[in-house]
Amino acid sequence: MITLGLISDTHGWLDPAIADWFGTVDTILHAGDVGNEATLLALQAVAPTVAVRGNVDGGPWAQALPTEVVHTVGERRIGLRHIAGSPRRPTRDALTFIARARPDVLLVGHSHIAVVQWRDGVLWINPGAAGRQGFQKERTIMKLYVGEKLDIDVISLGKR
Repeated sequence: MITLGLISDTHGWLDPAIADWFGTVDTILHAGDVGNEATLLALQAVAPTVAVRGNVDGGPWAQALPTEVVHTVGERRIGLRHIAGSPRRPTRDALTFIARARPDVLLVGHSHIAVVQWRDGVLWINPGAAGRQGFQKERTIMKLYVGEKLDIDVISLGKR
């Protein structure tokens, strides 16, 4: 079984507890709005990290990040993009990405709202926001366990 750390919307701040929660994961997937290069480097020091660029990510370090990526774990395809709407109201760009990439899991961010929901055979996951900026009342991250089945843990980092 492969364990993935799922995170989004750090906005340049990384809770020290994240290193403990993600200390045993195989890979960290960041769904955008990293915030700065130092945050990305701190995650990379914990575990190999795949990240996409969010709407607040700017500068040379951020330009090196893709806006969409597919990360493969065994036979599972995990699509990452920052803005996708929601499973009930997906953006046109998200639907185009799903049609092209054909992921089993779609990992997104932007809304700061934790979501785990199936839509048309794709597991939509938004790990919520791990940072202090935004309107969310609680900061969250997730762990995704990839094997024959998919299993997920939602982890509270406390109040914003």
